[in-house]
Amino acid sequence: MSTHIRESRAESVDRFLSAGGVNIHYIDTPGGSPPIVMLHGLSANANCFAGLIAAGLSPTFRVIAPDLRGRGKTDKPATGYTMADHARDVLALLDALGLERVVLAGHSFGGYVSIYIASHFPERVDKLIVIDAAITLNPRVGELLKPSLDRLTRISPSVDAYLAEARDAPHLAGFWDDSIEQYFRAEIQENPDGTAQSATSASAIGQAMVGLRSEPWFELVKSVKQPVLFLNAVGAYGPPGTPALVEPEYARATADAFPNVRYVVVPGNHMTMVFGPGAATVNREIEKFVK
Repeated sequence: MSTHIRESRAESVDRFLSAGGVNIHYIDTPGGSPPIVMLHGLSANANCFAGLIAAGLSPTFRVIAPDLRGRGKTDKPATGYTMADHARDVLALLDALGLERVVLAGHSFGGYVSIYIASHFPERVDKLIVIDAAITLNPRVGELLKPSLDRLTRISPSVDAYLAEARDAPHLAGFWDDSIEQYFRAEIQENPDGTAQSATSASAIGQAMVGLRSEPWFELVKSVKQPVLFLNAVGAYGPPGTPALVEPEYARATADAFPNVRYVVVPGNHMTMVFGPGAATVNREIEKFVK
């Protein structure tokens, strides 16, 4: 196991550790205790929490956020995208950092990984934060996620064109700031000819979805004994009239299945909830829950 450190900006550090044959990239942002380990969504990367960090999550807490395997700057093996595979990487990260117990938070797909870890490895999780991840998927989830997932196989003429396409995505509803641009820049692979594409593996995302659907989520949720904060964004995930990605009925049913939970509705939609005004509200709720 080895660690390489590169300073990316004054308040945070990009780190890389090799464990189990996978080179894992993560962001380590200094702050107080307890540390919060944050897991991103299906096709996202660690910088999806840049808005929360900018809104003050750090330095209130030390925030550690990895790129899950197949995403961002972490290795992209051809196979190995079950929940157990993702959990093994996260636990390797905790072990390398000497963290016995943490507050574990996950957004969307990262929420499912967090639930899986809290259920199977309860000794490693002090409290659990689930950010917009329900055990019953919206029947329109494929349709709603298509604009976001289409970017994984699209080649743009340039980095600027890639960012312009991201800015026009229907689920962003015109919202854009420095933090969300940082998030999208972190996923861009610039090719020798100047074209740009997502560095995230489309194959990895497909396999991860298969792994997600194979778990007994209701049973796992019921088995989580740690205190849980469940945050749900009910804004339209697209143009006016589009439903929320995680509609309240599914979110509340999931929250009700946890033995010890606090359910909170926050502003924004599934994406914008962790940026801008949504991030400020999420931060306040996390601070109240963790302290």
